[in-house]
Amino acid sequence: MFICAVNVIFLVCFCSLHQTFGQDCPSRNEIQGSLRQVQKLLSAHEASYMQSLRNLKKKISALQSSAGKQTSKTINSTCPKLDALINGRKLGKSHLVGHEVYFLCDPGYELVGSETRVCQETLTWSGQQPICQVLITITNTSATAAAAAATTFPAATTGPFVRPSRCTTVQGTTHCTCEPGYTISGRDSYTCADIDECELFHNGQAGRLCLHACVNTPGGYRCSCPAGYDVTRDGRSCKDIDECATRQNNCSKDQMCINTFGGFQCVRVDCPKIRNATYVKTSPMRCERNPCPVENKACSQTPNSFSYHYMAVVSNLSAPRVMFRVSALRQIGDTLRFSLLGGKQARRHFTVQRSDRLTGQLMLVTPVQGPATVEAEVEMSELERRVQVGRYITKVTLFVSQYDF
Repeated sequence: MFICAVNVIFLVCFCSLHQTFGQDCPSRNEIQGSLRQVQKLLSAHEASYMQSLRNLKKKISALQSSAGKQTSKTINSTCPKLDALINGRKLGKSHLVGHEVYFLCDPGYELVGSETRVCQETLTWSGQQPICQVLITITNTSATAAAAAATTFPAATTGPFVRPSRCTTVQGTTHCTCEPGYTISGRDSYTCADIDECELFHNGQAGRLCLHACVNTPGGYRCSCPAGYDVTRDGRSCKDIDECATRQNNCSKDQMCINTFGGFQCVRVDCPKIRNATYVKTSPMRCERNPCPVENKACSQTPNSFSYHYMAVVSNLSAPRVMFRVSALRQIGDTLRFSLLGGKQARRHFTVQRSDRLTGQLMLVTPVQGPATVEAEVEMSELERRVQVGRYITKVTLFVSQYDF
Protein backbone atom coordinates (compact mmCIF):
# COMPACT_ATOMS: atom_id res chain seq x y z
CA MET A 1 0.00 0.00 0.00
CA PHE A 2 2.85 2.34 0.90
CA ILE A 3 4.54 1.44 -2.41
CA CYS A 4 1.36 2.38 -4.34
CA ALA A 5 1.30 5.82 -2.70
CA VAL A 6 4.96 6.37 -3.49
CA ASN A 7 4.35 5.32 -7.10
CA VAL A 8 1.52 7.85 -7.50
CA ILE A 9 3.63 10.66 -6.04
CA PHE A 10 6.53 9.68 -8.30
CA LEU A 11 4.14 9.67 -11.27
CA VAL A 12 2.97 13.21 -10.50
CA CYS A 13 6.56 14.46 -10.19
CA PHE A 14 7.63 12.58 -13.31
CA CYS A 15 4.73 14.00 -15.32
CA SER A 16 5.63 17.48 -14.22
CA LEU A 17 9.05 16.96 -15.72
CA HIS A 18 7.59 15.49 -18.89
CA GLN A 19 5.24 18.44 -19.29
CA THR A 20 8.27 20.66 -19.11
CA PHE A 21 9.73 18.78 -22.05
CA GLY A 22 6.36 18.55 -23.84
CA GLN A 23 5.79 14.82 -23.39
CA ASP A 24 2.36 13.16 -22.80
CA CYS A 25 1.22 12.22 -19.26
CA PRO A 26 -1.98 10.94 -17.61
CA SER A 27 -4.68 13.54 -17.23
CA ARG A 28 -5.21 15.45 -13.94
CA ASN A 29 -8.48 13.59 -13.34
CA GLU A 30 -6.73 10.25 -13.64
CA ILE A 31 -4.07 11.31 -11.14
CA GLN A 32 -6.65 12.64 -8.67
CA GLY A 33 -8.57 9.37 -8.96
CA SER A 34 -5.43 7.42 -8.16
CA LEU A 35 -4.72 9.63 -5.15
CA ARG A 36 -8.25 9.13 -3.81
CA GLN A 37 -7.84 5.38 -4.16
CA VAL A 38 -4.54 5.52 -2.24
CA GLN A 39 -6.20 7.65 0.48
CA LYS A 40 -8.98 5.07 0.89
CA LEU A 41 -6.42 2.29 1.17
CA LEU A 42 -4.48 4.25 3.81
CA SER A 43 -7.69 4.94 5.78
CA ALA A 44 -8.62 1.24 5.74
CA HIS A 45 -5.13 0.28 6.87
CA GLU A 46 -5.25 2.86 9.70
CA ALA A 47 -8.65 1.53 10.90
CA SER A 48 -7.37 -2.03 10.86
CA TYR A 49 -4.26 -1.00 12.80
CA MET A 50 -6.32 0.86 15.44
CA GLN A 51 -8.61 -2.16 15.93
CA SER A 52 -5.61 -4.47 16.37
CA LEU A 53 -4.12 -2.04 18.90
CA ARG A 54 -7.38 -1.98 20.92
CA ASN A 55 -7.54 -5.79 20.96
CA LEU A 56 -3.91 -5.96 22.16
CA LYS A 57 -4.63 -3.50 25.00
CA LYS A 58 -7.62 -5.61 26.12
CA LYS A 59 -5.47 -8.76 26.22
CA ILE A 60 -2.71 -7.02 28.20
CA SER A 61 -5.28 -5.67 30.69
CA ALA A 62 -6.80 -9.15 31.13
CA LEU A 63 -3.36 -10.67 31.76
CA GLN A 64 -2.51 -7.99 34.35
CA SER A 65 -5.82 -8.56 36.15
CA SER A 66 -5.28 -12.32 36.23
CA ALA A 67 -1.71 -11.96 37.51
CA GLY A 68 -2.89 -9.55 40.24
CA LYS A 69 -5.54 -11.99 41.47
CA GLN A 70 -3.05 -14.86 41.51
CA THR A 71 -0.52 -12.76 43.47
CA SER A 72 -3.22 -11.73 45.93
CA LYS A 73 -4.17 -15.36 46.55
CA THR A 74 -0.53 -16.29 47.09
CA ILE A 75 0.26 -13.43 49.47
CA ASN A 76 -2.92 -13.42 51.56
CA SER A 77 -2.20 -16.63 53.46
CA THR A 78 -2.42 -14.85 56.82
CA CYS A 79 -4.59 -12.18 58.38
CA PRO A 80 -3.37 -8.60 57.88
CA LYS A 81 -1.01 -7.18 60.48
CA LEU A 82 -2.78 -5.47 63.36
CA ASP A 83 -1.80 -1.96 64.31
CA ALA A 84 0.04 -1.51 67.59
CA LEU A 85 -1.92 0.10 70.41
CA ILE A 86 -1.04 3.63 71.37
CA ASN A 87 -0.72 3.76 75.17
CA GLY A 88 -1.12 -0.02 75.30
CA ARG A 89 0.34 -3.31 74.15
CA LYS A 90 -0.59 -6.39 72.12
CA LEU A 91 0.09 -9.96 73.28
CA GLY A 92 0.60 -12.55 70.54
CA LYS A 93 2.51 -12.22 67.26
CA SER A 94 1.11 -14.98 65.01
CA HIS A 95 -1.27 -13.97 62.20
CA LEU A 96 -2.17 -17.51 61.13
CA VAL A 97 -5.75 -18.77 61.00
CA GLY A 98 -7.06 -19.73 64.45
CA HIS A 99 -4.49 -17.69 66.37
CA GLU A 100 -5.61 -15.16 68.97
CA VAL A 101 -4.16 -11.85 70.16
CA TYR A 102 -4.85 -9.97 73.41
CA PHE A 103 -4.87 -6.23 74.07
CA LEU A 104 -3.98 -4.37 77.29
CA CYS A 105 -3.87 -0.64 78.04
CA ASP A 106 -1.36 1.29 80.15
CA PRO A 107 -2.37 2.67 83.56
CA GLY A 108 -4.67 5.67 83.21
CA TYR A 109 -6.27 4.36 80.02
CA GLU A 110 -9.26 2.16 79.33
CA LEU A 111 -9.72 -0.32 76.49
CA VAL A 112 -12.47 0.52 74.03
CA GLY A 113 -13.16 -2.29 71.55
CA SER A 114 -12.40 -6.00 71.47
CA GLU A 115 -10.18 -7.34 74.26
CA THR A 116 -9.24 -10.32 72.06
CA ARG A 117 -9.31 -10.90 68.30
CA VAL A 118 -9.03 -14.18 66.37
CA CYS A 119 -7.72 -14.72 62.81
CA GLN A 120 -10.67 -16.29 60.96
CA GLU A 121 -10.68 -18.60 57.94
CA THR A 122 -11.80 -15.67 55.81
CA LEU A 123 -8.40 -14.09 56.62
CA THR A 124 -10.10 -11.33 58.63
CA TRP A 125 -9.90 -10.56 62.33
CA SER A 126 -12.90 -11.01 64.58
CA GLY A 127 -14.18 -8.04 66.60
CA GLN A 128 -13.07 -4.45 66.23
CA GLN A 129 -9.65 -2.87 66.55
CA PRO A 130 -9.50 -1.50 70.11
CA ILE A 131 -8.06 1.79 71.28
CA CYS A 132 -6.74 2.94 74.63
CA GLN A 133 -8.80 5.93 75.75
CA VAL A 134 -7.80 8.34 78.51
CA LEU A 135 -9.98 8.11 81.60
CA ILE A 136 -11.87 11.37 81.95
CA THR A 137 -13.46 12.46 85.22
CA ILE A 138 -16.24 15.05 84.90
CA THR A 139 -16.77 17.28 87.91
CA ASN A 140 -20.25 18.79 88.37
CA THR A 141 -21.65 20.77 91.25
CA SER A 142 -25.19 19.53 90.69
CA ALA A 143 -26.87 17.36 93.27
CA THR A 144 -26.93 14.37 90.91
CA ALA A 145 -23.24 14.63 90.20
CA ALA A 146 -22.47 15.10 93.88
CA ALA A 147 -24.41 11.96 94.67
CA ALA A 148 -22.57 10.02 91.95
CA ALA A 149 -19.22 11.28 93.21
CA ALA A 150 -20.13 10.20 96.72
CA THR A 151 -20.98 6.66 95.56
CA THR A 152 -18.77 4.09 97.26
CA PHE A 153 -17.70 0.88 95.52
CA PRO A 154 -17.60 -2.44 97.39
CA ALA A 155 -14.21 -3.20 98.93
CA ALA A 156 -12.25 -5.79 96.96
CA THR A 157 -10.01 -8.44 98.43
CA THR A 158 -6.41 -7.38 97.77
CA GLY A 159 -3.25 -9.41 97.39
CA PRO A 160 -0.40 -9.97 94.92
CA PHE A 161 -2.71 -11.71 92.43
CA VAL A 162 -5.90 -9.73 93.20
CA ARG A 163 -6.04 -5.93 93.16
CA PRO A 164 -8.82 -3.36 93.21
CA SER A 165 -9.70 -1.77 89.91
CA ARG A 166 -9.61 1.96 89.20
CA CYS A 167 -13.12 3.17 88.55
CA THR A 168 -14.29 6.53 87.21
CA THR A 169 -17.85 7.75 86.79
CA VAL A 170 -18.39 9.57 83.51
CA GLN A 171 -21.85 11.05 82.87
CA GLY A 172 -23.47 8.54 85.14
CA THR A 173 -21.59 5.53 83.70
CA THR A 174 -18.90 3.76 85.71
CA HIS A 175 -15.74 2.66 83.91
CA CYS A 176 -13.27 0.33 85.68
CA THR A 177 -9.77 -0.53 84.46
CA CYS A 178 -6.87 -2.68 85.67
CA GLU A 179 -3.10 -2.40 85.70
CA PRO A 180 -1.14 -4.17 82.91
CA GLY A 181 -1.07 -7.91 83.54
CA TYR A 182 -4.47 -7.87 85.27
CA THR A 183 -8.02 -8.16 83.98
CA ILE A 184 -11.48 -7.44 85.36
CA SER A 185 -12.62 -10.33 87.52
CA GLY A 186 -15.60 -12.33 86.36
CA ARG A 187 -17.34 -11.82 89.71
CA ASP A 188 -17.48 -8.02 89.74
CA SER A 189 -16.10 -4.99 87.94
CA TYR A 190 -14.27 -3.66 90.98
CA THR A 191 -11.74 -6.48 91.31
CA CYS A 192 -8.75 -7.12 89.03
CA ALA A 193 -7.42 -10.67 88.77
CA ASP A 194 -3.91 -11.52 87.62
CA ILE A 195 -3.56 -12.85 84.06
CA ASP A 196 -1.80 -16.23 84.13
CA GLU A 197 0.39 -15.84 81.04
CA CYS A 198 1.94 -19.27 81.63
CA GLU A 199 -1.44 -20.99 81.32
CA LEU A 200 -2.63 -18.90 78.39
CA PHE A 201 0.49 -18.75 76.22
CA HIS A 202 3.17 -21.19 77.47
CA ASN A 203 2.08 -24.06 75.19
CA GLY A 204 0.03 -22.04 72.73
CA GLN A 205 -0.04 -22.36 68.95
CA ALA A 206 2.32 -19.41 68.59
CA GLY A 207 5.04 -21.28 70.51
CA ARG A 208 6.26 -21.69 74.06
CA LEU A 209 6.95 -18.67 76.24
CA CYS A 210 9.83 -20.43 77.98
CA LEU A 211 12.23 -23.14 76.87
CA HIS A 212 11.99 -24.92 80.22
CA ALA A 213 9.57 -23.68 82.92
CA CYS A 214 7.22 -20.70 83.08
CA VAL A 215 6.54 -19.11 86.47
CA ASN A 216 3.52 -16.83 86.80
CA THR A 217 4.14 -13.61 88.75
CA PRO A 218 1.80 -10.78 89.79
CA GLY A 219 1.16 -8.84 86.61
CA GLY A 220 3.58 -10.88 84.48
CA TYR A 221 5.70 -14.01 84.28
CA ARG A 222 9.31 -15.18 84.28
CA CYS A 223 11.18 -18.15 82.84
CA SER A 224 13.32 -20.47 84.93
CA CYS A 225 15.97 -23.03 84.02
CA PRO A 226 17.09 -26.25 85.73
CA ALA A 227 20.26 -26.51 87.80
CA GLY A 228 23.36 -26.21 85.64
CA TYR A 229 21.77 -23.66 83.28
CA ASP A 230 21.43 -19.88 83.21
CA VAL A 231 18.57 -17.90 81.67
CA THR A 232 19.69 -16.21 78.43
CA ARG A 233 19.44 -12.49 77.73
CA ASP A 234 16.07 -12.84 76.04
CA GLY A 235 14.71 -14.19 79.33
CA ARG A 236 13.18 -17.25 77.67
CA SER A 237 15.92 -19.75 76.78
CA CYS A 238 18.49 -21.66 78.84
CA LYS A 239 22.27 -21.70 78.39
CA ASP A 240 24.49 -24.42 79.82
CA ILE A 241 26.98 -23.40 82.52
CA ASP A 242 30.50 -24.62 81.78
CA GLU A 243 31.53 -25.75 85.27
CA CYS A 244 34.93 -26.85 83.97
CA ALA A 245 35.86 -23.46 82.50
CA THR A 246 34.48 -21.52 85.49
CA ARG A 247 36.05 -23.92 88.00
CA GLN A 248 32.69 -24.74 89.54
CA ASN A 249 33.61 -28.40 89.93
CA ASN A 250 35.15 -30.70 92.52
CA CYS A 251 37.41 -32.78 90.27
CA SER A 252 40.76 -33.76 91.81
CA LYS A 253 44.14 -33.05 90.26
CA ASP A 254 44.44 -36.53 88.77
CA GLN A 255 41.00 -36.26 87.19
CA MET A 256 39.86 -34.49 84.07
CA CYS A 257 36.73 -32.30 84.09
CA ILE A 258 34.31 -32.97 81.23
CA ASN A 259 31.57 -30.36 80.84
CA THR A 260 28.11 -31.81 80.12
CA PHE A 261 24.73 -30.22 79.43
CA GLY A 262 23.50 -29.21 82.87
CA GLY A 263 26.52 -30.48 84.81
CA PHE A 264 29.99 -32.00 84.61
CA GLN A 265 31.82 -35.33 84.97
CA CYS A 266 35.17 -36.07 86.58
CA VAL A 267 37.03 -38.78 84.64
CA ARG A 268 40.35 -40.49 85.17
CA VAL A 269 42.08 -42.39 82.38
CA ASP A 270 44.03 -45.43 83.53
CA CYS A 271 45.81 -47.73 81.11
CA PRO A 272 44.27 -51.21 80.89
CA LYS A 273 45.91 -54.22 82.51
CA ILE A 274 46.04 -57.07 79.98
CA ARG A 275 47.84 -60.38 80.33
CA ASN A 276 51.00 -60.79 78.24
CA ALA A 277 51.21 -57.02 77.55
CA THR A 278 51.95 -53.76 79.35
CA TYR A 279 50.74 -50.27 78.48
CA VAL A 280 52.04 -46.79 79.19
CA LYS A 281 50.17 -43.46 78.96
CA THR A 282 51.60 -41.37 76.10
CA SER A 283 48.99 -38.56 76.41
CA PRO A 284 46.12 -37.73 78.81
CA MET A 285 43.71 -39.73 76.60
CA ARG A 286 45.93 -42.42 75.03
CA CYS A 287 47.76 -45.56 76.16
CA GLU A 288 50.22 -47.47 73.95
CA ARG A 289 51.59 -50.99 74.29
CA ASN A 290 55.24 -51.50 75.14
CA PRO A 291 57.23 -53.40 72.50
CA CYS A 292 56.62 -57.16 72.56
CA PRO A 293 59.40 -59.75 72.65
CA VAL A 294 59.86 -61.43 69.28
CA GLU A 295 58.94 -64.87 70.58
CA ASN A 296 55.83 -63.63 72.48
CA LYS A 297 53.01 -64.12 69.92
CA ALA A 298 50.29 -63.58 72.58
CA CYS A 299 51.62 -60.07 73.20
CA SER A 300 51.56 -59.20 69.50
CA GLN A 301 47.87 -60.15 69.32
CA THR A 302 46.85 -57.59 71.97
CA PRO A 303 45.75 -54.05 70.95
CA ASN A 304 48.57 -51.72 69.99
CA SER A 305 46.83 -48.75 71.65
CA PHE A 306 43.74 -47.54 73.52
CA SER A 307 42.25 -44.07 72.94
CA TYR A 308 39.59 -42.52 75.17
CA HIS A 309 37.08 -39.84 74.10
CA TYR A 310 34.22 -38.22 76.03
CA MET A 311 31.26 -36.42 74.47
CA ALA A 312 28.35 -34.43 75.95
CA VAL A 313 25.02 -34.68 74.08
CA VAL A 314 21.41 -33.68 74.76
CA SER A 315 18.63 -36.15 75.40
CA ASN A 316 16.87 -37.72 72.39
CA LEU A 317 19.45 -36.51 69.90
CA SER A 318 18.10 -37.14 66.40
CA ALA A 319 19.48 -40.13 64.50
CA PRO A 320 21.10 -41.36 62.33
CA ARG A 321 24.15 -39.15 62.66
CA VAL A 322 27.93 -39.50 62.73
CA MET A 323 29.28 -39.25 66.28
CA PHE A 324 32.99 -40.04 65.84
CA ARG A 325 35.53 -40.91 63.13
CA VAL A 326 38.56 -43.20 63.41
CA SER A 327 41.34 -42.85 60.83
CA ALA A 328 44.72 -44.43 60.17
CA LEU A 329 47.54 -41.97 59.59
CA ARG A 330 49.32 -44.55 57.47
CA GLN A 331 48.47 -48.09 56.46
CA ILE A 332 50.98 -50.81 57.31
CA GLY A 333 49.04 -53.80 55.98
CA ASP A 334 47.05 -54.16 52.81
CA THR A 335 43.58 -54.02 54.45
CA LEU A 336 41.86 -52.02 57.21
CA ARG A 337 38.84 -53.44 59.04
CA PHE A 338 36.52 -51.51 61.38
CA SER A 339 34.16 -53.19 63.84
CA LEU A 340 31.97 -52.36 66.86
CA LEU A 341 32.79 -53.98 70.19
CA GLY A 342 30.69 -54.02 73.34
CA GLY A 343 27.41 -55.44 74.60
CA LYS A 344 23.73 -55.07 73.74
CA GLN A 345 23.51 -51.43 74.80
CA ALA A 346 26.24 -50.37 72.38
CA ARG A 347 24.77 -52.37 69.49
CA ARG A 348 21.30 -51.01 70.25
CA HIS A 349 22.34 -47.41 69.70
CA PHE A 350 25.43 -47.59 67.46
CA THR A 351 26.89 -49.09 64.32
CA VAL A 352 30.22 -48.69 62.52
CA GLN A 353 30.53 -47.82 58.84
CA ARG A 354 33.48 -47.18 56.54
CA SER A 355 33.56 -43.67 55.07
CA ASP A 356 36.68 -44.10 52.94
CA ARG A 357 39.70 -46.40 52.54
CA LEU A 358 41.42 -45.23 55.74
CA THR A 359 38.46 -44.00 57.86
CA GLY A 360 35.63 -45.62 59.78
CA GLN A 361 32.83 -43.76 61.56
CA LEU A 362 30.72 -44.45 64.63
CA MET A 363 27.05 -43.87 63.80
CA LEU A 364 24.23 -43.17 66.28
CA VAL A 365 21.25 -45.13 64.88
CA THR A 366 18.65 -44.71 67.67
CA PRO A 367 18.14 -41.71 70.02
CA VAL A 368 19.20 -42.07 73.67
CA GLN A 369 16.81 -40.95 76.40
CA GLY A 370 18.68 -39.10 79.15
CA PRO A 371 20.00 -38.96 81.69
CA ALA A 372 22.32 -41.80 80.69
CA THR A 373 25.93 -42.76 80.07
CA VAL A 374 26.52 -44.86 76.95
CA GLU A 375 29.84 -46.41 75.88
CA ALA A 376 30.99 -47.80 72.55
CA GLU A 377 34.29 -49.30 71.40
CA VAL A 378 35.52 -49.11 67.82
CA GLU A 379 38.25 -51.55 66.77
CA MET A 380 40.47 -50.80 63.78
CA SER A 381 42.46 -53.84 62.61
CA GLU A 382 45.32 -53.91 60.09
CA LEU A 383 45.63 -57.05 57.99
CA GLU A 384 48.43 -58.26 55.73
CA ARG A 385 47.31 -61.09 53.46
CA ARG A 386 44.44 -61.73 55.92
CA VAL A 387 46.86 -61.98 58.85
CA GLN A 388 46.38 -59.44 61.64
CA VAL A 389 49.39 -57.15 62.10
CA GLY A 390 47.87 -54.48 64.36
CA ARG A 391 44.82 -53.59 66.50
CA TYR A 392 43.73 -50.17 67.75
CA ILE A 393 40.83 -49.61 70.20
CA THR A 394 38.93 -46.31 70.51
CA LYS A 395 36.57 -46.02 73.49
CA VAL A 396 33.84 -43.36 73.12
CA THR A 397 31.72 -42.37 76.14
CA LEU A 398 28.54 -40.30 75.71
CA PHE A 399 27.18 -38.31 78.66
CA VAL A 400 23.50 -37.80 77.79
CA SER A 401 21.72 -34.89 79.45
CA GLN A 402 18.34 -35.14 81.16
CA TYR A 403 16.97 -32.41 78.88
CA ASP A 404 16.79 -31.90 75.12
CA PHE A 405 18.63 -28.57 75.32
